[in-house]
Amino acid sequence: MTSRNDPNSAPRYAYVGSRTTRERNARGEGISVYAIEADGRLRLMQVFGGLVNPSFLALNRDRSRLYTVHGDGHEISVLAIDPEHGTISLLQTQECGGLNPVHLALDPTEQWLLVSDHLGVGRQGGALLVMPVRPDGTLDPVIQRVEMTGTPGPHRKEQPHAKPHFNPFDPSGKFVVVPDKGFDRVFVFPFDDGRIDTDAQRWVDTRTGAGPRHIAFHPTLATVYVVNELDSTVAAYRFDTATGGLSPFQALSTVPDSFTGNNTGSEIAISRCGGQLYASNRGHDSIAAFGVDSTTGRLTFQGATSSLGKTPRFFALEDEQSRMYVLNEDSDSIIVFSTDSTDGVTLDVIQQIESGSPVCLVI
Repeated sequence: MTSRNDPNSAPRYAYVGSRTTRERNARGEGISVYAIEADGRLRLMQVFGGLVNPSFLALNRDRSRLYTVHGDGHEISVLAIDPEHGTISLLQTQECGGLNPVHLALDPTEQWLLVSDHLGVGRQGGALLVMPVRPDGTLDPVIQRVEMTGTPGPHRKEQPHAKPHFNPFDPSGKFVVVPDKGFDRVFVFPFDDGRIDTDAQRWVDTRTGAGPRHIAFHPTLATVYVVNELDSTVAAYRFDTATGGLSPFQALSTVPDSFTGNNTGSEIAISRCGGQLYASNRGHDSIAAFGVDSTTGRLTFQGATSSLGKTPRFFALEDEQSRMYVLNEDSDSIIVFSTDSTDGVTLDVIQQIESGSPVCLVI
């Protein structure tokens, strides 16, 4: 077994998606490929241009294929990854319908790709899409489109209709969990052999105006944590692994009680050991840290550390190396932090690099 500092271990690469269009006031150029050095620093290898708003990414298990949505568009692209150098080349761009796909996830068999269509056909409401994956990793057209049901929330601009924002699988791979920002509702759909079972769907309503955005599963407890975009909270739910049912048991603010400005929550992630939960704040421009009780799953707010930039839309954890990669969209920067602290909230800076309108990073 090689250690994390073994110079002979296989190289690792990070892929960063960006906003690219004038409509988004963006400065990104496409997807950037970075080599990850032994100390966690990123070294730029490639900028793959010609892609419009490659704003959320997904890797397959063997890291031979990279999938990206095209934000504000209606397509998904598949890229091949060079196994030696980590660089990428375009294989396919496939129509997915609707408008503004915002998230995508492969099922555990990697035979299906699920996509969150944020705005839907004619901007009338988003949906969850199923696309078959061919043996070479490219995509067939959409075979199922499932529209969310519910009542729009009170926010006039952000909640006019259904707005699914995320669609990860639960650890068993039997369920797809979909937070819907527009309906203040978190949906759970059984998924089997390429089909979403709409007859067996479940959901839980959030607080009115919460705007659920992204989720994180606890690695050992049957618990799900949801970051709510519009009211800047994290909500905790018991997860019934047999039925997919969700039962809320706690909600906490992601910003300190001394902060009175405007803020929206964005990303959420939990450490591999399950002891630490993080959420990012846009407005307060920080990473909130929560301790997680190992028995109950209850959270304790520990504080918030500056993201050292503006609008941290996304961050990613690399637990094996105790690192966090924070993407500040509106200040064009990626900050590499160490998470090796004892208090949970202290993040030591390893590196700060320039990157145009970064919005997603996968490793």
